[in-house]
Amino acid sequence: MTLDLTAALPTFVITLREGFEAALVVGIVLSCLKKAQQTQLNRWVFAGVGAGVGASALVGWLFYLGLGAIRRSQHAYTPIIEPILEATLCLLAILMLSWMLLWMTQQARSLKGEIEGAVRKQLAQGPDAATNPLAHNSLTQGPRTAAWGVFSLVFIAVLREGFETVVFILAKFQQGWVPTLGAVAGLAGAATLGLLLFRAGVKINVRQFFQVMGILLLLIVSGLVISALKQINGAVEALAQYQPQFANWCDPNGVSCVLGGLVWDAREVLSDKEFPGIILKTLFGYRDRLYVAQAMAYVIFLTTAGWLYFQSLRSTSSSKPQPSQSK
Repeated sequence: MTLDLTAALPTFVITLREGFEAALVVGIVLSCLKKAQQTQLNRWVFAGVGAGVGASALVGWLFYLGLGAIRRSQHAYTPIIEPILEATLCLLAILMLSWMLLWMTQQARSLKGEIEGAVRKQLAQGPDAATNPLAHNSLTQGPRTAAWGVFSLVFIAVLREGFETVVFILAKFQQGWVPTLGAVAGLAGAATLGLLLFRAGVKINVRQFFQVMGILLLLIVSGLVISALKQINGAVEALAQYQPQFANWCDPNGVSCVLGGLVWDAREVLSDKEFPGIILKTLFGYRDRLYVAQAMAYVIFLTTAGWLYFQSLRSTSSSKPQPSQSK
């Protein structure tokens, strides 16, 4: 029996990007603490990383148990509730990942300065714990506040990225546990990139990395639009079996309840269950059977989100600081 790892590809891409973003925050905080000679607070940074990852995993596990309980339920409306929840998770993942993509593009240039400013603010709230052993040993309010401030900064950054990844994995819940492998591999890749950048001194074009990953993310999220509509259609079809008034929405001649008629049927040419169609489906939402509503929603979302993304790239490029002129 061979293990199909194609379902792990999207989560690998998402987690690599999200994890590297979190690694940038951690690296900047550690660098700032080193410059300020406050490396005794490094343990609070790593504690924040561990707590953020743990909290994200806990949220994911609780959602996983809840979805599993719904699937095992014998309630008559379970076939309706399950696709509605999966469609909701898809829509939530679309909103969160789209917002993150546009926000990160806008904030990329000022991210370093904002984090360093936040760290300096926390360090300024108390006496220098490195040069005041009594304050450090007695854990007075100043060093304690600085430590918790650094911890909170890292914890929130990691939790934000982790929660977005968890929602995306849950949106792929019907594909089993394989997407989790992609998440683990993505985290490992992000950690490796972070070590190369901040420890080994390897030069990485961070801006270009995020631009390429941003385009991939746009295509992956657009694929979620197709999945969300499919789940909504499944819920309506299940509802039609329990509520006859909804049966009028479905056409027995093969027209989908919500999605309309077929745009194409390419099962004989490029099946989405075989290579390379399965790769295109996993990464970019390709379907060998595509309906009108899915095609329209995909084009509208990709066009709109793509335009906003490239506009944000242009505005970021045009806002580069100009060299000051002498008076």
